[in-house]
Amino acid sequence: MIREVAQVTIKEDAHEQFVADLNRAVAEIFPNVTGVIEFVHVGWCVERPNVYMFTIDWETIEDHMVGFRESDQYTQWRTIIGPHFDGPAVVEHFSL
Repeated sequence: MIREVAQVTIKEDAHEQFVADLNRAVAEIFPNVTGVIEFVHVGWCVERPNVYMFTIDWETIEDHMVGFRESDQYTQWRTIIGPHFDGPAVVEHFSL
């Protein structure tokens, strides 16, 4: 199993809408994505209040980096949540 840890900086005026759109994207897209085990909202950073963190557990890193990232589902995911980003996401993978 692989845990993706993502930190995204969100535009100041978009916090509530980002969380709503993130919930929508998770509910609409992830049930149909191969390899997703669990999505977890970690929340807003105390020291950097515009940074939101979430984790996604995947069966394999290939499920994330190839199966998902190279799919139409990823395009839909980014279409829903991407407009709220204020810069690129920081994404790292951890083995469990």
